[in-house]
Amino acid sequence: MTFRRLSLLGLLALLLPVAAAAQAPVAGSDYVVIEGGQRWTPEPGTVEVVEVFAYACGHCDRFQSMLAAWARTAGDDVRVHYLPAAYDPGNAYARAYFALEALGRVAELHPRLFDAIHREGSLPARGASVAEVATFLAGEGLDRSAVTAAMSAPATDEKMNAAREFAMRSGLQGTPTLIINGKYRVQGCSLGDSLRIAEGLIAMERAVPR
Repeated sequence: MTFRRLSLLGLLALLLPVAAAAQAPVAGSDYVVIEGGQRWTPEPGTVEVVEVFAYACGHCDRFQSMLAAWARTAGDDVRVHYLPAAYDPGNAYARAYFALEALGRVAELHPRLFDAIHREGSLPARGASVAEVATFLAGEGLDRSAVTAAMSAPATDEKMNAAREFAMRSGLQGTPTLIINGKYRVQGCSLGDSLRIAEGLIAMERAVPR
């Protein structure tokens, strides 16, 4: 009995590294290397995870709570950034996100915009105007004129342009998409798989000498 037990333990010890290796992200299938990729927000000593999203995207809506929960356990060195897919300079939802950043209200109101579109129907899925979004956010406790000003500010114009360039440089093909350290575009077969791949890429980046 003792011999059999030791043999089984030995077999498990041999199999565990194999299982771990099987989970390692594979270039070309799990992720794409972004040639000349750059981080969205340079911050030495950290690993950056950017989620490129769209408020009208149903998959992004489902991913929002998953990513938020995952981020809480990802590690102190991981920085998660949300980035709207800003291909259209007039996209009111993308501008609303940057306005929330400027007003310091992303944490509370980023999820509320998803709720308004996908559960409450208080905002349209497509073609929302600046006035409609500003009115909704005013109902959430923000000053309507401050929201309107932030959505139309030159700083927001700059961020819209920078977000578009980041998405194009990353080879964005849809939302939600995770970009790790500006170097890797995750290609998960499901939302959960995207997080698994992100974890593997974070481990790879942590192993790079700094």
